[in-house]
Amino acid sequence: MFAIGVIAAAMAAVAYGVSTVLRALGARRVAVEMRENADSGGPGSNGQDPAAPSVTSTMSTIADPAFILGTLMVIVGFGGGALAARFLPLFLAQSIVAANLVVTALLGTLLLNIMLHTRDWVAIWLVVLSLFLLGVSSSQHAQDSVDRGLHWGLLGATLVVCAIALIGVYTLGKYAAVLGGAAAGLLFGIIAIAVRVLDGVSPFNVVTLLSDPAAWSIAVAGAVGFYVQTVALQVGAVNGVTALLVVCETAGPSLIGVLFLDDSARPGLAWLAFVGFIGAVVGAVLVAWYSTGDPDHFGEAPPEKGGWRRGREEVSDAD
Repeated sequence: MFAIGVIAAAMAAVAYGVSTVLRALGARRVAVEMRENADSGGPGSNGQDPAAPSVTSTMSTIADPAFILGTLMVIVGFGGGALAARFLPLFLAQSIVAANLVVTALLGTLLLNIMLHTRDWVAIWLVVLSLFLLGVSSSQHAQDSVDRGLHWGLLGATLVVCAIALIGVYTLGKYAAVLGGAAAGLLFGIIAIAVRVLDGVSPFNVVTLLSDPAAWSIAVAGAVGFYVQTVALQVGAVNGVTALLVVCETAGPSLIGVLFLDDSARPGLAWLAFVGFIGAVVGAVLVAWYSTGDPDHFGEAPPEKGGWRRGREEVSDAD
């Protein structure tokens, strides 16, 4: 079961990475189309910034063919992540799934023409090495029996995060990407926890499963998390949004797993698990720090600063 969980988590990482890039590609194409309509006085030319999120632009993005294909990959990723959450300690399962950040960054260079600097490669390989350390140190034991109060707590947390996210992504302007990425990560993390503790799975019982608040959490968190991530991809750089998502998706479930589900490392290797977990989070934070600027949907933004400097180069009006 441990090996199946690792394979499923790796499959989820690849599927989620491909999905994110395809959905970002859809968001880019819709942004370009909306600006062309605005310039020509066509539909959508209402004086609004074509790159700004709106319900209309989000719905158009969801209908884009690349986005639809990316959505199918989300389903594959969810299946792999669900298996991993059932068979592995959450800090290991979520950390392997977090490798979708690497897939997103690499695939983004091909499909989105995103340039990776040395600092980005350093952060990416820090994540990869940290995941290896986690795999080596992780125990193969995974417990899924918890008090019913945790099930209701998950549902309550889901509703609070959803409310904040849905209001914030349309009111925070360019900072919507930060909130959307982080909120989506928290919601996807809730899904991992809920799948782990879900009743009625083994043995299978439809009534027990549907009456479990954890099942409601999965449905609500999945729908809203998918939606706010879509908005975040409209207004934020894909690597930055993904990194924020990864940090929140990894840290939350990992903490819950250790505190309430008896997740642990192999005897004598707790220090290695701690180093691996911290390294994975730090690597993801570094990618987020250097990639949370505005998206370059139109290919007009100045190049990013090199070295360890954050932001884009300043271009004078004379240029």
